Amino acid sequence: MASILVNSLKRLYAAGRVTKEQIRERAEKGTITEADYQEITGEAYEDE
Repeated sequence: MASILVNSLKRLYAAGRVTKEQIRERAEKGTITEADYQEITGEAYEDE
């Protein structure tokens, strides 16, 4: 089950209000998981 934060980020990402880089930064900080990143962006999280 996705959290309220993940649902909000998913909606904002779809609307173009947040970028993939902003979502990546949240994953790097640990605010969201790598699985959440994939759910939001539709792409696998890969360390750079």
